[in-house]
Amino acid sequence: MPNATETLQADAQGFARAAAIWRAGGLVAFPTETVYGLGADAANDRAVAAIFEAKERPRFNPLIVHVDSAERARDFVDWSDAAEIVASAFWPGPLTLVLPLRQGARVSPLVTADLPTLAVRVPAHPVARALLAEFGGPVAAPSANPSGRISPTEATHVLAGLDGRIAAVVDGGACPVGVESTILGLAGDPELLRPGGVPVEVLEAALGTPVAQRGEADALTAPGQMRSHYAPGARVRLNATERQAGEAMLGFGAVAGDLSLSETGDLVEAAANLFHHLHALDATGAAGIAVAPIPERGLGRAINDRLRRAAAPRD
Repeated sequence: MPNATETLQADAQGFARAAAIWRAGGLVAFPTETVYGLGADAANDRAVAAIFEAKERPRFNPLIVHVDSAERARDFVDWSDAAEIVASAFWPGPLTLVLPLRQGARVSPLVTADLPTLAVRVPAHPVARALLAEFGGPVAAPSANPSGRISPTEATHVLAGLDGRIAAVVDGGACPVGVESTILGLAGDPELLRPGGVPVEVLEAALGTPVAQRGEADALTAPGQMRSHYAPGARVRLNATERQAGEAMLGFGAVAGDLSLSETGDLVEAAANLFHHLHALDATGAAGIAVAPIPERGLGRAINDRLRRAAAPRD
């Protein structure tokens, strides 16, 4: 394990260095349009195991594999007509597809948590795409933070949680989407496994069919389904219209706060600000964070999913 984490610039030299670390079995955090991911060679058992060790992540929680194209994705999963429709519409972008693992695919069983399916996506961020092209293979990458904590949307967030645990971070600035990818299960009928950067209504329109909703009591089949997740150190209280003693306030729309996800009620702006503002309010040392109500529509579904998990009781 490295003694200090190297910060790499988002340039040709930084990309070459990051790819060399991956080929050597090391861990490199990098920006996607959603959040920073903690990447390793998805075919290398020891490298993937190091992701779980650095994050202190439960081994039963599967990982997403990032590739540079839909053509590359077909090397690892059994493709389908539905996959072709949504990949053509939303890749590159904040959408992960869960499909049957292709027989003989070179992916560590640790990535899938021994499930018969694989979560795969093609990110849109230019830095992520350049890194994947430079490496030339599949990169397993959960969010680059200690397991269960707030996801990182800047390189400084990565270093705050993982400095000294990973080899390097590529600094590509702030992540524009700010919440993780939508995860769509396509091993059977379409099923929303995690709301995220592509609203479910948009997926249903593209597919021409309803997308089933995963139940809270269902078994884990994809990343981001742990009940307690995305949590700051402070306790989180939802649907608040005013703060209580000892709380910082995260506002939205007409509900003001120390910081506001969006004063105009813009859900795209709110998603981009969510983790950044949670990091900032947690750093104040407040005992709690009160969060204004967020409408349950569009990107609001993803925002509320993250907030409910942040507020859930912690084991």
